[in-house]
Amino acid sequence: MPRSARLDAPGVLHHVMGRGIEKRKIFLDDQDRVDFINRLGKLVKEDSMDIYAWAILSNHFHILCKTKKRPLSSSMRNLLTGYAVNFNRRHRRHGHLFQNRYKSIVCQEDAYLVELVRYIHLNLLRAGVVKDLRELNDCPWSGHLALLRNIDGREWQNQDYVLSYFGGGRRGRRNYLRFVEEGISLGRRPELVGGGLVRSLGGWSSVIALRRRGEKQVSDERILGDGDFVEAMLAESDDIGKENLRISKKKLNLWSLAEGVCKEHGVNLKELRSGSRRHGVVEARQELSRLAVMAHGYSGAEVARYLGVTNSCITRPLSLGSKKVQ
Repeated sequence: MPRSARLDAPGVLHHVMGRGIEKRKIFLDDQDRVDFINRLGKLVKEDSMDIYAWAILSNHFHILCKTKKRPLSSSMRNLLTGYAVNFNRRHRRHGHLFQNRYKSIVCQEDAYLVELVRYIHLNLLRAGVVKDLRELNDCPWSGHLALLRNIDGREWQNQDYVLSYFGGGRRGRRNYLRFVEEGISLGRRPELVGGGLVRSLGGWSSVIALRRRGEKQVSDERILGDGDFVEAMLAESDDIGKENLRISKKKLNLWSLAEGVCKEHGVNLKELRSGSRRHGVVEARQELSRLAVMAHGYSGAEVARYLGVTNSCITRPLSLGSKKVQ
């Protein structure tokens, strides 16, 4: 399957992630880290982007930025190519340094900016680079330090904009630190590292509830945000985006919908498609049939083929459950 083109709209918040090839380290020493940080600062000084949060770990990095005069693809090409050439020269190696393409998610700013700032900066704690919040507060390898106090050479990081969400000035710094501390217990939060309907709604329970009400919300794996934001982004994007908008308004991927139903009913996909007559599996199969056909526009034959059952196994519970669904 061809990869979807990135959404590269100017003035939009992007969560950018990159990893080393085969999960290898891309930062071997402090000189590597300083080189990468300086290159980030250069992008800002060239008015290519604003940077709100960032973190560099041994084998990957995160950047939260808003594009300005230069497309994101151009900025990232300059950053990663320049860094890789210098890294290879210093460490006497050859070949690719980064794994495939970098990943970028367009994010709805008002809903996700502060959550992503916290998530990105806590990466160092979750990965064990620092052992506690006190060490994180002094660690120079993320944007967290500059949000706590003025740091020479980090003027390029847009601290004022982030702190304005917390009241600005010294009060903003205190409120930001409290916010970060409260996030430690929240864990890895996979809903913040991608796009799509499940992440944008905060989990499968919300998706299932939406489908049960017969409501549809546009989604795209490249975008983290509500339906209106996704629709606006896709309407202004490339041909792939416009096609995704057309498809999203019609139906959710059957496999994804089945996965959510399985989680709700405590069964697995293999059981769901095995023809098992176990009570929980039958209920899950009926639930999937109702959601797929009545709330999402699939035909009974499509669902039957997916589940490996006869058409009557789909149409019978639909006729019995239509009033309940309505």
